[in-house]
Amino acid sequence: MTCTTSRYPVHLIDVVPMADGSRITIRPTLPQDVDLLRTFFRTLSAESRYRRFMTPLRELPDQLAERFADIDYHHHLALVAEVFGEAGQETVIAEARYVVDEKDPGTCEIALAVADEWQSHGIARALLGRLERQAVASGIRRMCADMLISNRAMRELAVRTGYAIRASPDDVEMARLEKVLPTPPNLPPCRPLAA
Repeated sequence: MTCTTSRYPVHLIDVVPMADGSRITIRPTLPQDVDLLRTFFRTLSAESRYRRFMTPLRELPDQLAERFADIDYHHHLALVAEVFGEAGQETVIAEARYVVDEKDPGTCEIALAVADEWQSHGIARALLGRLERQAVASGIRRMCADMLISNRAMRELAVRTGYAIRASPDDVEMARLEKVLPTPPNLPPCRPLAA
């Protein structure tokens, strides 16, 4: 199935070189990415899936998979990082998204996941930076996320990228991330990914 949309943000498509010479493509998701996203989440370890959803999931439920691919690029933006095999097949290795709070359109919730074998390569930081720049361009001024306190990688990413981390008053296993976004002239340029 191929769908088209007139609002597809082509300016968010990027080919990013890695230190080892390989390249990954970062792009906004499309409605036809449902199966790619299902495969991506299926290949995550049980621990990575739990960190992403904070509940044990083996598969993406159909309704959630459809919602993950059906975005409007303004109130809901999702980016994927992917690699291409020798035969040209796409493999999603990471995804990141924000969804604008309906009650507070200046705030959005973020979430991201990186395939286990691609973690610690700077991909999460690259995706988060692109989400932040697009959020600022869309008038969003604050990004938030709920996180498991045990998620060390997310904690370290949050600290490196300027997010405040506060323990949840309701759940000792949870923390809240929050960042006030800069105004457009202060946005840093995209950085190359580490090896």
